Amino acid sequence: MKLHELKPAPGSRRPKTRVGRGIAAGKGKTAGRGTKGQKARSKVRPGFEGGQNPLYLRLGRMRGFKNPFKIVYEVVNVGRLNELPYEGVITPDVLRSFRLVREKGAPVKILGDGDVTRPLHVQAHAFSESARQKILAAGGTVEVIS
Repeated sequence: MKLHELKPAPGSRRPKTRVGRGIAAGKGKTAGRGTKGQKARSKVRPGFEGGQNPLYLRLGRMRGFKNPFKIVYEVVNVGRLNELPYEGVITPDVLRSFRLVREKGAPVKILGDGDVTRPLHVQAHAFSESARQKILAAGGTVEVIS
């Protein structure tokens, strides 16, 4: 078998239906558009509903699910805590006064990016495992508040 001998399987290819070519053609006369109306006479864009506000505009634009119970943490890295000029228990209020946390009343989570070179005494709502290990290794304390 050679390249020029290749053919599609018998019956797999059909000629294109030529619509609007007379009654004897099978798809003649109205050419599958039904009778009368704007869609029978001219082109109408997909989704057009005769001037009514179309479905894609009536439905909301935001997709997906918004979990009302999701907890969004304000995050602070231990490297930033290490740089603080503060000797005491680091609480969310202290972080807010140093502008490391923006939103008032939001839970605070401490993450482990950076190094800890001094003992830190930290109170927060959540800690990553790496942050907890770094603070404890430097001789500090970790307290989870609710």
